[in-house]
Amino acid sequence: MSLTICNVRFSQQEDRVVYVSGALLKQLKLTGKKRIQLKFGKEVATAAIRPLRREGKHFYMSVGLRNAMRVPKSGHVFIQSTDEDEVQIGPLIGVLTDGTQSATTPFGSRTGYVRELLKIGENKAYFFAFTPRDINWQTERVNGYFWSANGGWTRRTVPLPDVVYNRLPSRKAETSSHIASLRERFIRKNIPFFNWSFFNKSDVYKLLDGDLEGNRHLPESIANPSADKIKELLEKHQFVYYKPTAGSLGSGIYRLTYNPKRGYFARYRRGGSNVLLRFTSFNSLMRMLQGRHGPALSRYVIQQGVRLVEIDGCPIDFRFHMHKNGKNEWIAVGIGAKKAGRGSVTTHIKNGGSLMTPELALGRAFGDKADEVLEEAKKAAIRLSEAIERNYPHTLGELGLDLGIDKDGEVWMFEANAKPGRSIFKHPSLKAQGRASMEFILEHCLYLSRFRRRDA
Repeated sequence: MSLTICNVRFSQQEDRVVYVSGALLKQLKLTGKKRIQLKFGKEVATAAIRPLRREGKHFYMSVGLRNAMRVPKSGHVFIQSTDEDEVQIGPLIGVLTDGTQSATTPFGSRTGYVRELLKIGENKAYFFAFTPRDINWQTERVNGYFWSANGGWTRRTVPLPDVVYNRLPSRKAETSSHIASLRERFIRKNIPFFNWSFFNKSDVYKLLDGDLEGNRHLPESIANPSADKIKELLEKHQFVYYKPTAGSLGSGIYRLTYNPKRGYFARYRRGGSNVLLRFTSFNSLMRMLQGRHGPALSRYVIQQGVRLVEIDGCPIDFRFHMHKNGKNEWIAVGIGAKKAGRGSVTTHIKNGGSLMTPELALGRAFGDKADEVLEEAKKAAIRLSEAIERNYPHTLGELGLDLGIDKDGEVWMFEANAKPGRSIFKHPSLKAQGRASMEFILEHCLYLSRFRRRDA
């Protein structure tokens, strides 16, 4: 296989023919060839090949061939050849999300992120975004959104892509039979699809049950615990977190505490304020929880509380934004330290928390040992990502790990997110990591679509 970047242009001939510059013919080992099988996305066509007298790596495609294969635009992209005279341009990368059908903000509040992601792929790939409604399975084509050089959205119909990056924003939609069928259809057509779906909070603990590498960093957790189990864990650990398996942004989370002399306490968020309640008996605590949530408690998980390091009496945890790189390895691309607000159950910014760099947070907590603690936490995050991937049946390329560090420097994982939010990258010191995060998405797409040398 030979892989390089070329300049794709279009000629006005109606015949299915490509014109290839001498340097590119040599690079692709096509010198003297008369015909090739040209591949773009899942579209394949036979084309005559003609040499082109021009310096550089140029690939001119006749308009007849372009229209037949639905190549959306000219520009610099990867091109590769195989020993079977097959030449492929691309990759064609699809970002699956949902939208509003607006001309200027087709993906609602996610439009800015999608736009920046597509711009990262310029001069390397055909990068587009689409929604489930944009797929025509009968023709095996997609009516995608491309970001144009003049600064606007354009629609182009293209073949099914080489790889799909899943950023569907709705947990509810992902559980529908329609989306389940959509995912399976891509897999049946051998199109890599990542990330598969949101995790529920209990999913990862089930995945890592029995995995020695991953399990060593997990606090004790029980999904849908009975009242007796809640009481048992409270008395064992003195405090626990009780949270919905499909929750987000700290919604519905309780911090439950037990003091043998003072009774039971519940701390939670209600109407934008932090609430602290005291109960003289465990039964009265359970009546409150059942009164507020009823049958929904069956979708809760209870988790051992961990005494985290603190700043100004407020606990700190960390979001590790993990990515696969172009070599299919996990790396920690962005790390944000989140300090809880006074009296808050969680460290979420929405609930009064504040964001800082890990170096600043750990420096205040560990002093001279901060660098050592951070390096160990990075190693733990990689081990956890590898353990999740090892036990997960679908393709992963991105994870958000919510980690805590206790006063002994031990690392604990509270949650793993298959579609992590990007709020940590709003911090001025983490903006470069935010861009790197998008570049690694492109790198992993190149890897999955085989437009990246596997030995590179």
